Amino acid sequence: MNYHEKRSLVSAFSSIIILGIYSLYIYQKYIAGNVEIVNNFKFWGKSFLFLIPVSIVAQIIIHIIFAIINKIATNEEEPNITDERDKLIELKSIRISHWIFITGFFLAMGSLTIPFQPYVMFITLIFSGFLSAIASEFAKVYYYRKGV
Repeated sequence: MNYHEKRSLVSAFSSIIILGIYSLYIYQKYIAGNVEIVNNFKFWGKSFLFLIPVSIVAQIIIHIIFAIINKIATNEEEPNITDERDKLIELKSIRISHWIFITGFFLAMGSLTIPFQPYVMFITLIFSGFLSAIASEFAKVYYYRKGV
């Protein structure tokens, strides 16, 4: 398994862990004590806006730790050169990611037209964002293994 595959797998699994821990934290701290808060738009706005920097900082820390552990374990450094194959794999995975997120976005907006509760839209948006990130990372692993 090369460095790019390992980095993609670490990124995918860390996204799953970050979403799980953040969801558990929000549920225990806010929703478990007050179920009516799920219909509050201010709560969802704060939760969504707080999730973005939390996941960015957590991803940065996880990738730094991964680089250190990978260097110690395998004694290989991160490749500094990206060739056309890497760029093509990145573009294909971004395309997959965008399609998944756009589908989730339309589903979220569609949930507002159907008589669902407003929180369904926010959950769909958050879930589609993380699902698109995870799918992008797994697509990278697939394309590195299969070839472009």
